[in-house]
Amino acid sequence: MSSGGLELPPGDSGHEGGPADAPGSAPPGAPAGGVAAGAVSLAGGPAEAGGIRAGAELDWSTEAWSEVRTRAQRAGRAYIWLNLIEQRLRSVVGAVLRPIYEPVHGGDDWVVAAAGPAGQEWVQRAVAVREVSRRKGYLLDQADDNVLSFLTLPQLRELMVQHWPCFEPYFDDRREIELALDELEVTRNVVSRNRALSRPVLEQAERASARLLDVLGGGAGSPAADRLPIDAVEDLVGDRYADVISVHPDRVRLQRQLPAEDLFGGARRLDAIGIGLNLLVQNFSGRRLVRLTEAGCRVRLLFLNPASSAVKRRERELGLRKGELSRSVEMNILHVRRVRAGLRDPSRFEIHVFDETPRFTAYLVEGQSSGIAVVQSYLRRARGMESPVLVLRGGGRGVPKDADHGLFTTYREEFESMWEDSRPVS
Repeated sequence: MSSGGLELPPGDSGHEGGPADAPGSAPPGAPAGGVAAGAVSLAGGPAEAGGIRAGAELDWSTEAWSEVRTRAQRAGRAYIWLNLIEQRLRSVVGAVLRPIYEPVHGGDDWVVAAAGPAGQEWVQRAVAVREVSRRKGYLLDQADDNVLSFLTLPQLRELMVQHWPCFEPYFDDRREIELALDELEVTRNVVSRNRALSRPVLEQAERASARLLDVLGGGAGSPAADRLPIDAVEDLVGDRYADVISVHPDRVRLQRQLPAEDLFGGARRLDAIGIGLNLLVQNFSGRRLVRLTEAGCRVRLLFLNPASSAVKRRERELGLRKGELSRSVEMNILHVRRVRAGLRDPSRFEIHVFDETPRFTAYLVEGQSSGIAVVQSYLRRARGMESPVLVLRGGGRGVPKDADHGLFTTYREEFESMWEDSRPVS
């Protein structure tokens, strides 16, 4: 009986009902190259008659390749988060428990002692795996030649829970740490067995990981302060894409991931250039702009002059009625002028217009510790809502070392140049 519950023919050719009687089997005395007596016939093997092609289909369709890529991308993201969490927890456990147990037990025996009778089984297994890794040359870094490096995430958690009084002076909420590790356990189980990881589970794992890293002192700061938190993948491979952190086919998809409130809320400096700046004017209320400026944000808005010939050319490109785009820009300028008029210090809110051919729209937003930019090039027949969008990271953590040559800096310099050549709106 096979593991799948199927009955296999016995290997004895003399047994009644053996392979000699099975359909498709070679008769006794068959020439070399035929099916040997006693061999098990595999389902789906080559057909003998009728010219029908049988057997396993080894090729992957386009849909299968797409599914495999999706699985690999999700598993890769999850693995990086889990790797960071395990390294961070290992470091915390070692920093807290080593000074307590090592002076008494010495060497790596301190880990065995810390595990105690309750953890004797899994810590001994870690010791055995370490010895095997030593013999087979799997230890590529001497820093990993210790028992602590061979403990899994649940085992590190168990050490932390067993010795919580030792960790309590450093962390306020044990329950928060345990809940975050509970949320990660499903993802860890799926990734370790190379099974499909759904998007909701991945997103839950990423949130739990970011929260846990922050609690353990390895986070990237408050998401509210940075508006778009730096994630593990961006932090590790961001230099591959300079300072571009995401690309969207149009502004609708951008705003699903990065709403205007998340983009502009909490800004300390906001510079924007474009034709009508609809992303800001139509998606961020005037009251919110007033509160943002009164809280200390400095705003500079650079619109295309609604009376310029460039507006008329753009209207023709988009197939708009004469004056339609010009009136739209005028209305946006009037709106931000009213916002400026309501401020105690209007000098912190500047409005200019330019007369050159518009080449792009850009929102350069800088907070306390990092910056972010949303940039769109103007396409000849597409409105701004329909144009591709780049999101750039500027300043702070997670930005490549050569960020001075990144796109954020390029668009910042272009904005400053255009601002110098523009005219203020009274």
